[in-house]
Amino acid sequence: MTEKLQNYTPEQVQLMVEQYVQGVSVEQIAEQLGKSVRSIVAKLSREGVYKPRTKQAQVVRVTKASLVEQISMLVGKPSEQMESLEKANQDVLVALLEHIRRG
Repeated sequence: MTEKLQNYTPEQVQLMVEQYVQGVSVEQIAEQLGKSVRSIVAKLSREGVYKPRTKQAQVVRVTKASLVEQISMLVGKPSEQMESLEKANQDVLVALLEHIRRG
């Protein structure tokens, strides 16, 4: 009869569970134990402690037109004069708006 290989020692399982419950990432645990992330997730699932990551609610991004409108109001210029800003990268517009708000 073939003997079943033991993938994890009781000490490894205890350490893995404790670390996971304390907030250590599955990736860090896998690296520490020299195992794959998939293996760690499977073992934590069998131990009843793994909680799959929930998809975060998608953040609704403000339109570039809205950002330009807000910028134009803060700088006291008509939005028509600033509409070419809509061609800028959205992240740049957000940064510009935040900078103006900070004064």
